[in-house]
Amino acid sequence: MPQRALPYLLLLPATLFLLVFFLYPFVQIAVLAFSDGQSFTLEHFQTMVGHWKFPATFWNTILLAAIVVPIQLVMALAMASVVMRLKTGRNTILYIFTIPLGLSDLAAGIIWLAIFEQSGFLNSLLVSLGIVDKPILFLGYQNIWVIFIAVVLAEVWRATAIVMVILVSGMGLIPKEYYEAAEVFGASPWQRFRKVTLPMLRPSLQTALILRTIAAFEVFAVVVALGGTTLPVLVGETYNWQFNLRDPNVAAAYALVILAISIAATLVYLRVLRVPKGATI
Repeated sequence: MPQRALPYLLLLPATLFLLVFFLYPFVQIAVLAFSDGQSFTLEHFQTMVGHWKFPATFWNTILLAAIVVPIQLVMALAMASVVMRLKTGRNTILYIFTIPLGLSDLAAGIIWLAIFEQSGFLNSLLVSLGIVDKPILFLGYQNIWVIFIAVVLAEVWRATAIVMVILVSGMGLIPKEYYEAAEVFGASPWQRFRKVTLPMLRPSLQTALILRTIAAFEVFAVVVALGGTTLPVLVGETYNWQFNLRDPNVAAAYALVILAISIAATLVYLRVLRVPKGATI
C-alpha cells in the first residue's frame, strides 16, 4: 500500500459517517423543504414565514443564543483560570464544575422547574422570609420574560462546563515561558491574560464558541420543561410541525433555517477568531 494513501484510508471511516448521517439526511430534508412531490417550490418556506409564531420563534432563539453564549464564555474563562491556578485539588474542583454535564437537557430543565414552579424552592423561600404572602406563578404565560430568564439560567448552569473543559485543555498547551517572559517585563495579571492567554486560546475559543452556539440554536428540552409552548423556539416549532401538525415539509424548512443560522455563526467565528498562518502554540 502506498504511504501517501494512508491518510485517506484513515479519513475514510469519518467520511463514511458524514455521508451516511449528515449528507444523506440533509438531502432528504432539502427535498422535503423545496419540493411538493412533483416540482420545486418555496411554498413550505412561505407557510413557515407566514405563520404567526415564526417571528417570535426566530427572535427568541437568536436572543437566547446571544445572551447565553457570552455569559457562558465569560464564566468558562473565569472557571478555567481558577482551575489552572490551583496547585492542589485541581481534579476535585474540575469534577465539581463538570457535574451538570452528567445531566440531560430535560433533567436540567426539570431541576430548574422545581425551583421556579409555584410549589418550588424559590416560592418556598420567599414565603418563609415573609417577602410574599402567597406563592407566585413565575412560569405563567403572562410572565414570558421570567420563563426566558429561567431558560437562560438553566442553559448557563447546564452547559458552561463544556466550554470550560475546552478552555482548560487549551490553557494547558500554552508554554509557561510566555507567562514568565511577560512577568519579567512587568506585565500585570490582567495584561498577561489579555496579551498572552486570550491570543493563544484562539483555536480553543473558536471550537468552544462554535459548539455552544450551534447547541444554543438547538435548545428544546429545557424550554419545553420550563415553558412548554409559551416560549416558542425554532427546534420546538420544528417538532410541532412534524408531529403535531403533521406537515414534514414545513418542519424541514424550519430545520434548514436552523442549519443556515448555525453555518452563518460558524463562518463568523472562523473569520473573527482565525489563527494566523504559521502560528503555533
